[in-house]
Amino acid sequence: MDARLKPYEEKMQKAYDFLETDLGAIRAGRANPHVLDKIRVDYYGTPTPIQQVGNITVPEPRVIQIAPWEKTLIKAIEKAIMMSDVGITPSNDGSLIRLVFPELTEERRKELVKDVKKRGEESKVAIRNARRDGNDALKKLAKTEVSEDEIKELEDKLQKMTDKFIKDLDKLVEEKSKEILTV
Repeated sequence: MDARLKPYEEKMQKAYDFLETDLGAIRAGRANPHVLDKIRVDYYGTPTPIQQVGNITVPEPRVIQIAPWEKTLIKAIEKAIMMSDVGITPSNDGSLIRLVFPELTEERRKELVKDVKKRGEESKVAIRNARRDGNDALKKLAKTEVSEDEIKELEDKLQKMTDKFIKDLDKLVEEKSKEILTV
């Protein structure tokens, strides 16, 4: 890989990684502990990731169980989940918190697939912006001591890199869509 294209490849990789993380947080009818990744619990005045205040398990396909390391945190964890956009009301038995995910309706599944595709398009735009920035930088290089052939070769490499990331994004979106639509 040419060092002059490295920053643009990194931007494209970040767009891909962001989408991958983002899609991991979308619940597809099954309990996925990643839906809790963005939730912060007030732990002695400090916003702390929920994974750092308790043990998270998935005992059944549609249930997430949180076992706080301190019983006093149960109310704080429940409050954090209620304030989040998870959309599930937690229940506790005094020592464990359970999140029961309802079965998704056909309509909700279709909405989620639309959302997944929209997020995929946003990531594609980010990748294309990185390509555009790269092409602009190459045009500036053309004004210096770099040959037209070398510039053309770098532009081709940049386009191939863009095509690869777009293809990978499409695959990621397709897999998540299939997962959501599978009942």
